[in-house]
Amino acid sequence: MEFGKFFKECRKQRGLSQKEVAKLLDIHQSNISDWENNVSRPCYELLIQLADIYEVTLYDLLGVEEKTFR
Repeated sequence: MEFGKFFKECRKQRGLSQKEVAKLLDIHQSNISDWENNVSRPCYELLIQLADIYEVTLYDLLGVEEKTFR
């Protein structure tokens, strides 16, 4: 699954740039780019922060339905 696609969609829906998100997370902009291009993935703690910043659930952020985990 291409998680980066969902990360990018969520960021754009909030009207944020990669640089703005990186500043909020106190990381480098290149990390955001890597996540969105499926080069790497954020750690669990940053996933939680991303969901909060984007105002979505972790399920939305990862592009999965909640019933997948039941």
